[in-house]
Amino acid sequence: MTEQKIRTVILYGHYFTEFIQKQRQKVKDKILWTIRMVETQPLLSAEYFKHKENTVGLYKTRVHHGGDAIRIFCFFDSGRLIVLGNAFHKKTQKTPAHEIVRALKIKAAYEKENNPQNTRRIH
Repeated sequence: MTEQKIRTVILYGHYFTEFIQKQRQKVKDKILWTIRMVETQPLLSAEYFKHKENTVGLYKTRVHHGGDAIRIFCFFDSGRLIVLGNAFHKKTQKTPAHEIVRALKIKAAYEKENNPQNTRRIH
């Protein structure tokens, strides 16, 4: 039985693909399981999906497998469309600033490419 999709998750650029290709199969499976949850669950637990504080429209998908803590930055486009940007292994309590800056640059590039007339449409 297949669960009904509530949201659609897409990739932007090569960032996420390059990250996931380098992971062990069990980690890949957990990442894909988490993404399926984001697509199919009406209410998302902050354990898996949360707005990134002090940003406009940037979210993080959280994946835990064994001792691995992975963060995938993403953002919404057109309500129920979630765009995945960069991903990384979180090794410290605080998210590295350069990863946040990278995610915001990816988001800005997506906005410009997909709506050059209005680069502020994504919330």
